[in-house]
Amino acid sequence: MTIVITGATGPVGRATTQLLLEAGQEVTAISRTPERAALPAEARVARGDPSRPQSLGPVFDGAEAVLISPRAVGSAAPELLATAAAAGVRRVVVISAATVQYPAGEPRFAEEFRAAERAAQESGLAWTALRCTDFDANALAWAPQIRGGGVVRGAYPTAASSPIHHRDIAAVAVAALTGPGHAGRAHVLTGPQSLTQLDKVRTLAATLDVDLSFDEVPADRVRAAMLAQGLPEEIPARLLGSLADYARTPGPTTATVAELLDRPALTFAQWAIENAAAFRN
Repeated sequence: MTIVITGATGPVGRATTQLLLEAGQEVTAISRTPERAALPAEARVARGDPSRPQSLGPVFDGAEAVLISPRAVGSAAPELLATAAAAGVRRVVVISAATVQYPAGEPRFAEEFRAAERAAQESGLAWTALRCTDFDANALAWAPQIRGGGVVRGAYPTAASSPIHHRDIAAVAVAALTGPGHAGRAHVLTGPQSLTQLDKVRTLAATLDVDLSFDEVPADRVRAAMLAQGLPEEIPARLLGSLADYARTPGPTTATVAELLDRPALTFAQWAIENAAAFRN
């Protein structure tokens, strides 16, 4: 079985590619710059831009399934899936967001994922949506501050969500891409524990065996600082909108990962141990 991966160089795409290869599946990973993709040698890396399906050539020939990353595909999901269906692809898995079902942040961002889900549902393929909470790996944004002095500065320290390890998302994606029982289902995938931003900082402090503190900064100052760094407006808008809502009402926590994988979901503490080097000088 050949499976096509969009967003193959992102954390979920990479992990999904690796797990599929370990399971004996053939993988075609789409990359705009294959020479820099740094994917496993066993994967076929096809040059193309999934947001421009006409650039992909015969990438779907002989493929059984496709993993859709809305960030990589953008508004081209209907066209891409029509191309896939015409080539004989039979199933699609969409990496979506929990905000589709549990609104938080600016509605425009949830609508991007909702549109990708809608494209999958209307494609004629057997579809599955993975509605994920924020990633454990988002904490890497704090690494420069932690390396530079042990103080994390940000807004909404009490904002609480259940962040998920990208390998858990990948493992569920593999199950949905290759196994039965997932067609027509939307899984809400979260980490096993609701954590505030303060909780995450404390976990990193314990992992690194250093003193860390969280210095609360007004949201408008955080936004201005991010824009001054050259980040696009979308980045602080996504971050601060969600945090503001999660400071009022915590995000969802589900047992879906454990139920689908028949093992406990990976914790933020496990992710912190795996990535401790990123926070050290």
